[in-house]
Amino acid sequence: MPVLIYAQDFEKARKMSKIKYVNIKIYTDGSCLGNPGPGGWAYLIEFEGGHFDGTGGQPYTTNNRMELQAVIEALKTLKKKNLDGKIFIYSDSSWVVKTMKENWKRKKNLDLWSELMPLLINKDIEWQWVKGHSGHPQNEFCDKKALQSAKHYAILAKDMDPKDLCLPDEAPTLF
Repeated sequence: MPVLIYAQDFEKARKMSKIKYVNIKIYTDGSCLGNPGPGGWAYLIEFEGGHFDGTGGQPYTTNNRMELQAVIEALKTLKKKNLDGKIFIYSDSSWVVKTMKENWKRKKNLDLWSELMPLLINKDIEWQWVKGHSGHPQNEFCDKKALQSAKHYAILAKDMDPKDLCLPDEAPTLF
């Protein structure tokens, strides 16, 4: 039997859950030194009343994986911070944006796509492509942070066993 929730009950439940509903802008970027190679990702989340940013990376990855990981990590942060609302995601990756807007076939990085898709459920998201390296302040911020992260992971990769440097579902790369 379906459960009916009236608007005033939903509003009361929303207030009790401490979830903040706002317009949210997410800017993301990925970077890779070599492709594949050491990579980094970064995001910047702006909303009414604040902002968050984050970075990370991997010692051996691809640029597309880092572009997608940035979106995933940003959406995870929204959940952790109890933020919800209309979401605008800005990426300089036409691959990410067109896959989401035009439903391009997902042929690679299926592990990341399967991680992303549940994060999109019941979300009002508008995907926007921005030209990279064009002076867009938030994109430039993310680009700088992603590159810094990739450089950090390049240092870590130097001390790793080459057999451990491989993409998911691939055999190790021997140097």
